[in-house]
Amino acid sequence: MTDREQYTPGPASGAQIRKDGEKWTLILVRELRHPPEKVWQALTDPAHLREWAPFVADGSLGTVGAPVNLTWVGRPTPIETTVTRADAPRLLEYGDIRWELEAFGGGTRLTLWHSIDRRFISWGAAGWHICFDVLERLLAGEPIGRIVGAEAMKSGGWQRLNAEYAKQFGVETPNWLPQAAQKS
Repeated sequence: MTDREQYTPGPASGAQIRKDGEKWTLILVRELRHPPEKVWQALTDPAHLREWAPFVADGSLGTVGAPVNLTWVGRPTPIETTVTRADAPRLLEYGDIRWELEAFGGGTRLTLWHSIDRRFISWGAAGWHICFDVLERLLAGEPIGRIVGAEAMKSGGWQRLNAEYAKQFGVETPNWLPQAAQKS
């Protein structure tokens, strides 16, 4: 059995939401065992992003003012975004995403702020949770490959996380999955 086949995400943790009317922000915090400079590279370099993130970037996210097309998994059309802040290796902002990196205990405390439709807040938390697990393994030199979109949603781990985060946030989970994510 491969490391990927053995992968099971841990319990829902490190997440909160901020509500401002219909605008909700998902905040996820993860402590990684790697220095901020290494984590920064994984957040900004298209080759690294392709290994763990739920989108593909057509250029570096490390330069302020740089227009970058992000192609999110499951969406056929890229979304053009502009990097609005890139203070290596501590703060990165583009589109509706903000990353904060803080040196912590020999590693990095990584905080993601992501504005997301409130109906899908638990889905987003579950998806990012798995992405962070994959990122940790990638940075440790033990890559298991990207697990995102329909592939992630088919797994029992994602479904469990989705339910746990929904309960934590006090929201209902959508009672449907995209057709590509339904088990056959």
